[in-house]
Amino acid sequence: MPAAKPQILIKNFIMKPISFLALLCIVTALFLPAMAHADDGHGHGGAAPSASGPSLPRFAAVSDVFELVGVLDGKRITLWLDRAADNAPVVDARIELEIAGEKLKAEPHEDVYEVVLAAEPKPGVLPITAMVVAGSETDLLAAELDLHEDSHADAAAPARPWSRYAPWAAGLAALLVLVVFTRRMSASRQRRAGDAA
Repeated sequence: MPAAKPQILIKNFIMKPISFLALLCIVTALFLPAMAHADDGHGHGGAAPSASGPSLPRFAAVSDVFELVGVLDGKRITLWLDRAADNAPVVDARIELEIAGEKLKAEPHEDVYEVVLAAEPKPGVLPITAMVVAGSETDLLAAELDLHEDSHADAAAPARPWSRYAPWAAGLAALLVLVVFTRRMSASRQRRAGDAA
């Protein structure tokens, strides 16, 4: 019986790494795709939702009374107006924007306001002034909208479709390594058993 003890120790030593490797490969294969899509850029909460794809140019103007956030999409500017004290949305205000000398009145749409420019702005820094009237409160806010040509280049850049399959490929490769390793260990054990016989 004492001779069996080294064999048991060797068997445990061989089986434990195989079990650990198998568990590691299975976990990798199952969770890599989920982790890859866990942070897909769709944030939750906040006044201005983020757009999918390249981020749109935006500006923010803050005073003691109001916070105004604007997002430019082509010729359309969407505005979110909140109270600075508690971040509560202000939906019954009058907003007049002056953008690079052009005066525009914002139209309310549910909890946002919209302005449509005469033409899509050219790259550069645009000064923005907003006159906000909400009930008895009047405020003047100032900001700048910084437009760069590289934002258009980012929008035109082709998406990389292979990147969505990379986690699956990594999981499959790990599974393949496990199969090869297990077969070699099994063949090695059979050879040792044959030599012992």
